[in-house]
Amino acid sequence: MITKKERRMYVLSDKKDFIILRKCKELNNRKLNKKDKEVVKLIKTQLKRDWRSPLIIFLNRLNNKYK
Repeated sequence: MITKKERRMYVLSDKKDFIILRKCKELNNRKLNKKDKEVVKLIKTQLKRDWRSPLIIFLNRLNNKYK
């Protein structure tokens, strides 16, 4: 079930957006390792209007990790 807060936070303009969010929520209810949690978090940011900023942050962290 999608909350009012999630409806405000995310751009849910397509049926697939709802599916993505629902699957992310399902995964968050499971015991994920740290890496998988990060991936789910990143995927959820892609539903935001400003999806580019979180992606840049993620890429910067990844880049710094391998310098």
